[in-house]
Amino acid sequence: MLTRRIIACLDVRDGRVVKGVQFVDLIDAGDPAELAARHAIAGADEVVLLDITATHENRGTLLDTVRRTAERLFVPLTVGGGIRTADEAMAVFEAGADKVSINSAALARPDLISEIGAKFGAQAVIVAIDARRVAGSPVKQAEVFVAGGRKPAGRRVVEWAREAESRGAGEILLTSMDSDGTRSGFDCELTAAVSRAVQIPVIASGGAGNAQHFIRVFREGCADAALAAGIFHFGIADVRTLKEQLQIDGIPVRFPC
Repeated sequence: MLTRRIIACLDVRDGRVVKGVQFVDLIDAGDPAELAARHAIAGADEVVLLDITATHENRGTLLDTVRRTAERLFVPLTVGGGIRTADEAMAVFEAGADKVSINSAALARPDLISEIGAKFGAQAVIVAIDARRVAGSPVKQAEVFVAGGRKPAGRRVVEWAREAESRGAGEILLTSMDSDGTRSGFDCELTAAVSRAVQIPVIASGGAGNAQHFIRVFREGCADAALAAGIFHFGIADVRTLKEQLQIDGIPVRFPC
């Protein structure tokens, strides 16, 4: 059985890590390079750094922040936010990223997925999907949002995930905006719907609060990886302790040397 990955996420604004609830009410969580190193040492399999205001502010990714963070890491680093062309992706790779995450730009111009994949390989391209659905509504009606969750994209989540895969995405990073920051658990139903619809790995994001939430999303949501932010930044959970709990429950994980 393939090991399940635990990913630490850094939402960055103005060079600092921030965390909120449902993409609003952001509070400072610390320096990205320091937090990334701390989470990696604790056992995070990967780190994702998202420049959350780059698209809204119509600018490129903060490359100095990427460089400082990459210098401290010995696990894969994914970077997203403000990547609109293959050349901008190249600049992020040159700054130290191992993968790029694209969201709004991919929806605006889906060919961007295949362009980056052709240059750097599909394994280096993650398509991020920020999803929202009305409570009680069918999963098939879940909508995609862009610009840091500010605008509806006019696309359904599952159909966009399928198209992203067909265009060469190597992974899907699926964030439930409804669950984000609530610590009430991942949207397992939505995660499972996307996981069943594609053959590429799906990373579950939004709602992590305790080990049982991770166990559920791996079992019920069929996720290949699960991502968390606030519970790691603020000391609510430790990656190594989390992995020990997952291992006890039969979830295969990888421990650092």
